[in-house]
Amino acid sequence: MYSFDYQRPADIKAAAAALQGDDARYLAGGQSLVQALRLRLSSVERLVDLGAIADLKGIKVDAGGVTIDSMTTHAAVANSAEVRKAIPALAELAGGIGDPMVRNMGTLGGSIANADPAADWPAAVLGLGATVHTNQRTIAGDAFFSGFFETALKPGELITAVSFPVPQKAAYMKHKQPASRFALVGVFVSQGAAGVRVAVTGAKASVFRAKAIEDALGKSFTAAAAKAVALGEEGMNGDLHASPAYRAAMVSVMAARAVDAALAR
Repeated sequence: MYSFDYQRPADIKAAAAALQGDDARYLAGGQSLVQALRLRLSSVERLVDLGAIADLKGIKVDAGGVTIDSMTTHAAVANSAEVRKAIPALAELAGGIGDPMVRNMGTLGGSIANADPAADWPAAVLGLGATVHTNQRTIAGDAFFSGFFETALKPGELITAVSFPVPQKAAYMKHKQPASRFALVGVFVSQGAAGVRVAVTGAKASVFRAKAIEDALGKSFTAAAAKAVALGEEGMNGDLHASPAYRAAMVSVMAARAVDAALAR
């Protein structure tokens, strides 16, 4: 690990000020960034730790939906009775991330800011049509993820919370890599006032919506309808864990399982 300056501000204004000027990064849960720094795959001149900012931690559930502050851990979401009642798919997704240490350290904001192509939270953001709130603006979930580890965030912009509308039905299913528990293919399916949404993670360079499956489920919200859609392998990831063709096939399979789970609630 290269040397760097470390700051731990007490509020959002101080955090934003600390990031100005130098090569600096925000530290949320640190489950990805710290490992990259330790292995010298990344370097920073200044690390701004958000862990002391109380205003970035918490969960609010009301008639408008579920709002989760950015520094809320995966474990807090998984264990929230309010989230389990309002959007059980979110609690289940959070409970399936990594292992207990990762869930107790990793955060929602850190996950979506990092935008790992196999992370779980991006599927929930797209799959529910969430809104990302920052210290500067609000960003529609559909416009947030822009590519491989890329988002719409501007330099120094800080995620403060994510708002999820409550769907009529929703579920998330993933075929995980056994060691990391990242998604080889993960699919979040929801049905709500705005229609059907199907978001896929782990299959391409960035999370995406599977429009063909959305169209099929819009006509018939059944597992059979989802499984009948055959996606092409163009653009699908290929590695030692799964070929592009395998991932393409698993998208439909995981979508079908998510529909079954959503209907079973």
